[in-house]
Amino acid sequence: MFKRITNPLLSILSSSRASSIRSFENVRLFKISRTGFQSRMSNSFTQHLQKLSIQDPPVLEGSHPDVNVVDLMRNYIAQELAKISGVDAAAIYPALEWTNTLDRGDLLIPVPRLVRQKGINPKAIAEEWAQKFPTGELVGEVESNGPFVQFFFNPQFLFHTVVPDILTRKEEYGACKFVENKKVLIEFSSPNIAKPFHAGHLRSTIIGGFLANLYEKCGWEVIRMNYLGDWGKQFGVLAVGYERYGNEKQLAEDPINHLFEVYVRINKDIEAEGGSLPESESTDGKARQYFKRMEDGEPKALALWRKFRDLSIERYIGTYARLNINYDVYSGESQVSKESMDKALKLYDEKNLVHMDRGAKLIDLTKFNKKLGKVIVQKSDGTTLYLTRDVGAAMDRYNKYHFDKMIYVIASQQDLHTAQFFEILKQLGFEWAKNLHHVNFGMVQGMSTRKGTVVFLDNILEETKDNMHEVMKKNEVKYAQVENPDEVADLVGISAVMIQDMQGKRINNYEFKWERMLSFEGDTGPYLQYAHSRLRSMERNVPDITVEDMKKADFSLLTEPAAVALVRLLSQYPDVLRNALKTHEPTTVVTYLFKLTHQVSSCYDVLWVAGQSKELATVRLALYAAARQVLYNGMKLLGLTPVERM
Repeated sequence: MFKRITNPLLSILSSSRASSIRSFENVRLFKISRTGFQSRMSNSFTQHLQKLSIQDPPVLEGSHPDVNVVDLMRNYIAQELAKISGVDAAAIYPALEWTNTLDRGDLLIPVPRLVRQKGINPKAIAEEWAQKFPTGELVGEVESNGPFVQFFFNPQFLFHTVVPDILTRKEEYGACKFVENKKVLIEFSSPNIAKPFHAGHLRSTIIGGFLANLYEKCGWEVIRMNYLGDWGKQFGVLAVGYERYGNEKQLAEDPINHLFEVYVRINKDIEAEGGSLPESESTDGKARQYFKRMEDGEPKALALWRKFRDLSIERYIGTYARLNINYDVYSGESQVSKESMDKALKLYDEKNLVHMDRGAKLIDLTKFNKKLGKVIVQKSDGTTLYLTRDVGAAMDRYNKYHFDKMIYVIASQQDLHTAQFFEILKQLGFEWAKNLHHVNFGMVQGMSTRKGTVVFLDNILEETKDNMHEVMKKNEVKYAQVENPDEVADLVGISAVMIQDMQGKRINNYEFKWERMLSFEGDTGPYLQYAHSRLRSMERNVPDITVEDMKKADFSLLTEPAAVALVRLLSQYPDVLRNALKTHEPTTVVTYLFKLTHQVSSCYDVLWVAGQSKELATVRLALYAAARQVLYNGMKLLGLTPVERM
């Protein structure tokens, strides 16, 4: 399968774990011919194996060695370990796990996943496999650790492949086409017209934007949908309120805030009236009458509602643009046709799902899942509920888009509703119902402006921008070099809000903390921006070294443990995206970026560029440039805009 190199290019290491290959301190790194790797970088890692007279390992199912050096190594390790263990390479490949700390290797395999016979000692097998596994040009060392076998890649192989690949592929590094001709529809954000864009909508927006970017990088065609709360009796309330308190000028200038103020005032009127007035004279009764006119399709009533909707969407578009989000579709509850809901009700009857209870139609879902309970799908007065509207909307979407997957980014408070909705679609016999996914998330606690006022997203973003601007002004020299300080302050402020949101697992609640969020120290959005701008500054300070120079650098000069640790982290980035795709967790990427930036910071003390020979400066700058590119890619994936100076 492989042509083995007879003269080992990697020296034997000390057996002491203190001088392990984890830091590669005692390794005599081999030097690869500069006419091979360094002559010209190809987009395919496998071509580099040919330079070493090694045949490409067979491409196992699920691997993409042309864009992921770790996949290339998985294929290689699977083939070599198959020879030693007698286990099929196809079984070994998926058992090779990504490590979360570098001291555990670049890949590891738990022996019990491959050998399950009784009486077998996994620890002894791990030791045997580690001793027998050949080390050399690709794998530097193999260690056993209890029932695990840990594989450490040869750092020079990584330097000569990963760094030039990043500098060549640039923004495409990490991307991989995992699927062909697959379409995913992602519904996220979904605020209610004329109400504050509250913390729950912010979380849905940030998570949904990240997922949309991630799926695109992984080869999917993505449809971004905003399903607005734009229908219901509350619009009758709002219309009556606007007739009483509305102002055309204020509506045009700031539709969402003005409509919210009107909505609050009219609801106070309803509360004050109580039940003291006849239905026809009460504010609440007039609101019901207005919404009835909307449902009946009266042009005048619909014209005012449409005006509210259009002005609100126009304002939302500006806010979403600040978060780097553009929607393909602005849908909403109003877009679900009566025909679709009638079709859903008919299907309920045809599938014998409904029964009557005091004039209302119910579906008993406990027959399929005891936790789902019973749900009303039509009230006794004939009006439908959200559940039926959601069923109708899902049918409409499948008929229009023929998606392969649909993701709903909705708060965890809606877990039961979403599970009920999915189960109903399944019981209606729709094959595509199995491709619906609920990505849920916890609550934001304590989110308000510093003055404690009602939370509008724009208020939060403006306040973070102002705070960042003040921090930037403290360094007068650097501030003078920033061409557009207001824009930079906005971008850094948005990073602060978004990274605080994405730092923990999405299902967890978190407390909104201004002081922590705005800090340039520790794991925050501003720290990531600072790390990026510092790396960019380093590139600007050496204008005579070109990208082509860096691709051809003499990577054998990089022997420092800090440099080795950094290139190992850079090689992991494509796997980070793959892992995030499985978990739908933004924190997978966020955690990786902080690891990366911390390691870059460690390199500054030992890998100087200024004052070095041209050859040494070039190779070190190449490593820093690759790190900056991966940091840039990860930040863009999260929805951030990396800044050049700050």
